[in-house]
Amino acid sequence: MRYIDEFRDKRLVFKLADKIRASAPEEEIKIMEVCGTHTQSFHRFGLGKLIPESIKFISGPGCPVCVSSEKYIEGAISLAQDKQNMILTFADMLRVPGRRSTLEKERSRSGNVVALYSPLEALNFARAHPGKKCIFLGVGFETTIPAIGLTLLAAKKERIRNLFFYCSFKLIPPALGYLAKDKKLGISGFLLPGHVSAIIGTKAYAAIPKKYKIACCVAGFEPLDMLEGILLLIEQINKEKPLLENQYKRLVRKEGNPRAQKVISLLFQAVDAEWRGLGVIPQSGLKLKKEFSAFDAEAVFGIKPVKGGNSLKTGGCRCSEVIKGSLGPQDCPFFRVRCSPENPYGPCMISREGSCNVHYRYG
Repeated sequence: MRYIDEFRDKRLVFKLADKIRASAPEEEIKIMEVCGTHTQSFHRFGLGKLIPESIKFISGPGCPVCVSSEKYIEGAISLAQDKQNMILTFADMLRVPGRRSTLEKERSRSGNVVALYSPLEALNFARAHPGKKCIFLGVGFETTIPAIGLTLLAAKKERIRNLFFYCSFKLIPPALGYLAKDKKLGISGFLLPGHVSAIIGTKAYAAIPKKYKIACCVAGFEPLDMLEGILLLIEQINKEKPLLENQYKRLVRKEGNPRAQKVISLLFQAVDAEWRGLGVIPQSGLKLKKEFSAFDAEAVFGIKPVKGGNSLKTGGCRCSEVIKGSLGPQDCPFFRVRCSPENPYGPCMISREGSCNVHYRYG
């Protein structure tokens, strides 16, 4: 299949792996991938077996479900406890733990939590249930934000009055800056996300190699994409000349997707946002602008924030460190002991793009 088979050619995979081994420095370097799809591909295709041990590949906060704060989850749970509301959400949000409950438990109690595959389904659901207050949980990075924004604009055009959006959108570039500043992590290179970059463009990362002296490369998700991206990062690190390179040129452009960016800028404004495991990162989230407050669940329903910080108090679970990349999933005492995809203890095991879930399935 075009754009699949040719990027999984074993001969070329092993050829690239040989180049990586020949170029790899003797001292350990850390390359962080900040996309859950990269995490899956790396372990699914066994790429870790092809690169030398001196290259430590670590996962970052690349799963929007995993980084949704306890405050947000608790807000969603409080909305679900009102029988007049219908909570519409992507399925992987159902089992994310708050402090008191999960959306899955609330669904079993009241039946007013519905899992959807697409934000446009929320529009159809609101049309079909005019007597219900339908609240869509807007969770995601730049990849999913435009589609949710277009759903809101469609609701506005049709004058649908019973559809609201409870937003927890996160922006990747500010999070990269936060991670780059953490000297304890010791990141040498970022393998940048292909899907997000298709929206925001490579220009969004321009400051990282200049300001933080960290090598950067946007890469696709097939084995050849990732290995070529890793090789380009190693070459930058060896030359001690950090750059911003684009391996994923067949999809990603410098300017990104102007139409998608226009939808985002029309509806949303940047705000400080709380990331589970990372804390509050300035200007790393989005909220609806005032002119769209009639669709804003926070403004309409007056959701009260839960007191306390983003602590992830789950009695020994170390997801907060896994999300940050300072700890591998296998180093958590609960991993494969008390925590599994069938019985997840923390958010990193729930989503299929969560580091612990990926390591469990492919590790």
